[in-house]
Amino acid sequence: MRTLRYWPAVLGALLALVGLLPAGVAADSASSLRDRASRLTQENANLAARTRGAVLELYSLDSQLARERARLVQLRIRTAEVKSDLAAARVRLRVAKHSLSAGQRSLARRLQLLYEQGDSDPVAVVLGASSVADALGNLDSLDRLADQDRAVIEQTRKAKRKAANLTRALGAKERDLQRLAQEATQSTIVLEQARAQRTSYLARLAGQQRVNAASIAAFQQQALAVEAAARQVSGPAGPGLISPGGRTLTVVATGYAMHGSTATGAPTGWGVIAVDPSVIPLGTRMTIPGYGSGVAADTGSAIQGATIDLWFPTLAEARAWGRRTVTIALH
Repeated sequence: MRTLRYWPAVLGALLALVGLLPAGVAADSASSLRDRASRLTQENANLAARTRGAVLELYSLDSQLARERARLVQLRIRTAEVKSDLAAARVRLRVAKHSLSAGQRSLARRLQLLYEQGDSDPVAVVLGASSVADALGNLDSLDRLADQDRAVIEQTRKAKRKAANLTRALGAKERDLQRLAQEATQSTIVLEQARAQRTSYLARLAGQQRVNAASIAAFQQQALAVEAAARQVSGPAGPGLISPGGRTLTVVATGYAMHGSTATGAPTGWGVIAVDPSVIPLGTRMTIPGYGSGVAADTGSAIQGATIDLWFPTLAEARAWGRRTVTIALH
């Protein structure tokens, strides 16, 4: 974003270069700027494709997350229902246990009373009766009481077993539902994290597209400014330039990647060469093997004799060039 922030100064420096920047080099610089803008345009197209893919993934994650959240709500509702049923079953089990204990105590008291009164023996009941009908009635009463006690105890035992089985079944179901709810909760957390990552990724893509779009606009404006400057300086070569026909010169060329302004006031950029003016006059056009066309538009205290510095847009490119001896053509 350095280019955008200093764009007014850059434009002024480009216009200040009139008289130093030959038309051929300006065309090379404008072409280089447009190439960089084209590369960024292609990069933005790739970013747009990646954005579409990420948006589709985000839609899928949203759909999965909605289903998992609905499932989690259903599991929690079902768990609450089972807990309610389990509480009721436990109450019934307590009641059945109490009823069984009460029936057993009642039967025990009845047997104890019969033995204490001494009329529990059917023979004694018959002999003590005042008539046959009375004897039969007494025996029938004993049988009915015993049957009633046994029926109450059996029913109570069945109710207890049923309540106990129901309690165990509901307890197991509650544990299963709790396990499923935990799994659904964990799945929801994972999906939420994945969604947050996709959202962040989309934001980064959008930010990079905005940066690229601003850089594209800046490069296009610079290219137009360079071409305008070239049109103003087209024609006869200025004073100090080497005559037509030119010559060659063997120099030590070093790559660098600093950004800023040159000694002539022009911004650093592709094709701007730093020279020793006593060897290569400022404004001299040249062709460097492996680099391309350039113009002598900068100086430096470390550049003395047959040495030049070549500007590269990135440190990696400058390091790749390094320091090498080349034979350049001066125009």
